[in-house]
Amino acid sequence: MAKTEKVSETIEFPSFDASKATDQFRAFTEKGVEQSKEAYAKFKTGTENAQKALETSFETAKSAGSDLSLKTIAALRANAETDFAHLEALVGVASVSELFELQTSYLRKRVELAVNQAKELQSASAKATEEVVKPVKDIFEKSFKELKVA
Repeated sequence: MAKTEKVSETIEFPSFDASKATDQFRAFTEKGVEQSKEAYAKFKTGTENAQKALETSFETAKSAGSDLSLKTIAALRANAETDFAHLEALVGVASVSELFELQTSYLRKRVELAVNQAKELQSASAKATEEVVKPVKDIFEKSFKELKVA
């Protein structure tokens, strides 16, 4: 039998320092917690701002709805008064030509009144829509700007 020579080689394993690993893990988790707190704070602020914007929009919608209702009632009242005035004038008609002249005048007046009322209601509706949407639009624009920065 052949003699086997003993080879004494030393195998070194890299040293593992548990305290360094613990420190790194602690730093990693602390950073994660801090980022989570920041994200939560931003989310909370965004949610509160959105809630305020919606409340403002609802109040504005309520006010605008009341204004539009009052304008509609005023238009209906004006129409009714014009109609009654025309009926009173019709009672005093003495001739057919006077009837045609009265009727033509009445129709012209009603068309002008309807056009003016439509313009007024359209303007009021557009203004109300803009006022209702503005707070929510501002919040979304602000949020998108913040997202672009981040």
